[in-house]
Amino acid sequence: MASILCRISKTLVNHRLPPFTKGLIRPMVTVSWPFQSQPRDLSLPNPSWSKEMLQHYELYNSQCVGEDGKEGSGPWRRLPSYNRLLKFATGGVLLSKIIQSEARLFTRNIKIPGAGFEYVMFIKKSQEKCVCIFQAGHLLEGPPGHVHGGATAAMIDSVNGTHATYVCGPVMTANLNINYRNPIPLGSTVVLESTLDQREGRKAFFSCIVTSIDGSKVHVESKALFLSISMSRILGG
Repeated sequence: MASILCRISKTLVNHRLPPFTKGLIRPMVTVSWPFQSQPRDLSLPNPSWSKEMLQHYELYNSQCVGEDGKEGSGPWRRLPSYNRLLKFATGGVLLSKIIQSEARLFTRNIKIPGAGFEYVMFIKKSQEKCVCIFQAGHLLEGPPGHVHGGATAAMIDSVNGTHATYVCGPVMTANLNINYRNPIPLGSTVVLESTLDQREGRKAFFSCIVTSIDGSKVHVESKALFLSISMSRILGG
């Protein structure tokens, strides 16, 4: 994803930027900085990950083709994750220290490993599916011992939104319909699978299912509608 999001527009440079992803504003221009700093990729394993989380990470990661085209042999690609989507842009690390420096991505704003949202996403190169392995930390409690429904909804929207951005470019959620089936225990690892169902002009329809790590239990089912947008218009460009 970093290779895709290596440019940032002049429009964004002249505005206070919200987080953004691939291709949010066109035309794009390269921004050069005298120094670069590599942001920390929060999708990589850390000591808080459970055995199940690591096993599923390895399952998908082993099927990824590296940027050099030599690693793995399958159709999946791991998506890096930072605490601000701004950091995907060239010079984004520096920009993130200048523009709303206290802002953080909602699902990446807890510094303690394992306490909040631990997750990694993989997208199928054909783009019809995106999978997320999610481990819910103790700070996400709703009902005693279980994950808050809002935290689950945030993850569903994040996975669908990431998927939609890769398929359609810049998008915003227009509708998210969620059916909760079984509560998710705190500390457990679940799998979210986003599927592109249909595209109609600016509209893109997605479904997402959240299951236990072994697939034996359905926790949540959802449907979402995303609309393609012009970020330059939103930013007043």
